[in-house]
Parts: sequence; C-alpha cells; structure tokens
Amino acid sequence: MPSTPHIYLLLFSLYWAQGLPVGFMTHALPVILRAQGVSLAHIGGFGLLMLPWSIKIFWAPWVDRFGHSAFGHYRSWIIPTQLLSVVVLIGLSFLPIQALNQPEYLLVFFIALLSMNLVGATQDIATDGLAVNMLNSQQQHWGNTFQVIGSRLGFIVGGGAILWALDWLDWQSTFLLLAGLVLLNTLPILCFKEPERFKNIQHAAEKEVLSWRKIKNYLSYFYQSPHLTGWLAVLITFKVADGLVGPLLKPLMVDIGLTFSQIGIYVTMLGAVAALMGAGLAGLSLKYISREHALLSFSILKIFSLAAYAWLAVQYEAQRSIDVWIIYLINATEDMISAMLLVVMLTLVMQYSRKHLAGTDFTFQVALMATMSGGLYSLSGIFADILGYANYLSVITLIAILCLWTIFRWIKYFKQCNKNATNQ
Repeated sequence: MPSTPHIYLLLFSLYWAQGLPVGFMTHALPVILRAQGVSLAHIGGFGLLMLPWSIKIFWAPWVDRFGHSAFGHYRSWIIPTQLLSVVVLIGLSFLPIQALNQPEYLLVFFIALLSMNLVGATQDIATDGLAVNMLNSQQQHWGNTFQVIGSRLGFIVGGGAILWALDWLDWQSTFLLLAGLVLLNTLPILCFKEPERFKNIQHAAEKEVLSWRKIKNYLSYFYQSPHLTGWLAVLITFKVADGLVGPLLKPLMVDIGLTFSQIGIYVTMLGAVAALMGAGLAGLSLKYISREHALLSFSILKIFSLAAYAWLAVQYEAQRSIDVWIIYLINATEDMISAMLLVVMLTLVMQYSRKHLAGTDFTFQVALMATMSGGLYSLSGIFADILGYANYLSVITLIAILCLWTIFRWIKYFKQCNKNATNQ
C-alpha cells in the first residue's frame, strides 16, 4: 500500500489534470464568448457542455464492474482517458479562435469540448472510486482537500492563465501547453500500483450492477432512513445557487469593463489562489469541528458572498464608480468560501459511499449536484436577461437562504441517527 503522502500526491495530480480543461470551459470560455458579443442566454446555453458530468452515473456502474485487474482496475480507466484528453486538446489547438463567429467552426468547437468533458467525466468516476477505496476515515478530509486544491490549480491554469496567455500567446501554443500539462500529470498514475485488495472490487460490483437495471433497488440505499433521505435533499439543493449564478459572474466583469488580463489574473487566478487557501482552511477546520457544523457554517458564509455580488451588480447598474480592488476582493472571498464548502461536501459524499460501489455511489451523489447545477446554468442567462444583474443576483441570494432548510433538516436526522446508534 503506498504511503499517505504518495496517495495525496496521486490524487492531487489526477484532479489537477481533470481541472485544466474544466477550468477553461467554466472560467475562460464565458469571457471569450462575451467579448465576442455573445448574449447571456447563449452563454448559458453552453452549460450543455457540462452534460456528461451530470449523466455520468449511467456508465459509472460499468467503471466499477469492468477493469483490467492485472493492469489495475481503476488505472485501466484513468490512464486511457487522460491520454484521450491530451489528444482532444491537441486537436483543439488547430481550431482558430478567430473563426468563433462561424457556425461550422462553432459546431466543431462544441463537439470537441463535449467530447473532452465525456472523457473527463469518465476519468472522474475512476478517480473517485480509487480515492474512496484508498482513503480511510481519518484521511478523507485531507484527501478531499488535495482534490479541491488540485482541481482549483487546474482552474487557475485552464481558466485564468489561458485568458492571460491569449493576450500574448497564440491559441495553438496555449492549447498545446494545456495538453503537455495533462500529460505531465499522467506520470504519477503510471508509476502507481493498485493494492491487491482492489481485485475484489470487480467481483463485488458485478453482483450489484445486475440490480442496477432496477433503479429503485439502487435508490433504496438513500431511502432506508430519514437520515439518508435528508442527505439526498441536501445533495439536490446544494448546487442550486451555484448553478443559477455560475455563467453570470464573468460576463458581469466584462460588462463592468475589465480586460482579459484583469479577469484572467486578478479575478480568475487570484480567486483560484484564494480557493486553494480556502481548501486548506477547510481541511484544518475539519480537525476541530464536525462535518455537519462545517457544512452549515460555510453555507451561511456563502450567502454573504452572494449578497456582496448582488451589491456589486447594483453599483454597476446605477453607473457608480467601483474600485477594482473591491471587485477582486468580492470574487476572491466567494471563491475561497466555495472551496471550503466543496471540501466539506466531498468529504461527506465520500462518507456516504460504499466501498464496493465506490465509483457508482460517489458519482451518483456528485452527478446529482452537477445535474441541478448544469440544468439551472443553462436557464440562468435567460432569467438574467429578463431581470438584469442586480435583481437576478438578489433573487439567488434569497434562494440560497431557503436552501439552508435542507441542511438543518439533515443535521436533525443525523443527530438522531447517531443517538440511536449510541444507545444500541
């Protein structure tokens, strides 16, 4: 069994590689499209690119069930998918950004990005399954801390650095650099050998996958107690605010008047650095406070950060002068709090994942959150065009407050479950 530092390094590299293309699509692409004059409604429509992350649960059981034991059950999925990501990135480097306004080019661009997300989502299933099976209870919060740090570093490079680089580096060189970084992050998994006990995963998963055809049989796990049903409600509502607000923040920066370099360096990259700090703080905090209280506390902080964005939108629509450092501070604070929340949430997701169905359980929970976020992402631009930035962000803040109810309800059932377990 590899040492704990090696496990963290492996997870860090895998999630960094995964975060590079996702960072481009979620952070850089909306800015590029808005700068080309694309409407908020159409930018929101590009949320369909993230569809594979929402529906990956449909092939997650096969990742748990099938694998090459001699090569490594999860390695046999992770290595090919990362190499495919490299191939797609190289292909994208030959598509000129100047042709973005041509329908044929836009369609090819969309299909290429969709393919990259399909590959990345499959890699994520295998990586999550690997993490759940490798990390014990005491390692989970730090494992997820390194996961968030790795993915956020991917966002820094794939999102912020791309925008900055496009001001002085050509499109092809930028994407070839991304491909090289993904390839570099493949080295740790190439040197990793899965423990012998992983060979039992496939046998155990085969029995469960047979019943996967009856979805109710699988979902019964989450309905066997009020405590787990409450957790399911938290999963459904957790990403509602993020989905509604996601595609609007970067276009708001463009409309305020920030340049590509300002958005790339001081918004995206500085925000991602703040997220790295937030992930570290969350990892430390989980040593001293319970996971459920951390989730509630950080969710309340998230509401304040959304309210700050609503205030920023009010100032913009009133045509009041806004110091850029205030914009950077609001963005960095929101990114830091979001990372803190993500570490706690992923730790809880791992806690509710069964070992023999690690990839499926983890993927189901994350996909449920992604489905809510992605669906709302696609609709958000339409509502924002109708309501305007200020009114829309104010409504989102109110919705985030209402979503706290599911967390309070889950904590109530969680405490009851622990009390019953203690009395038995």
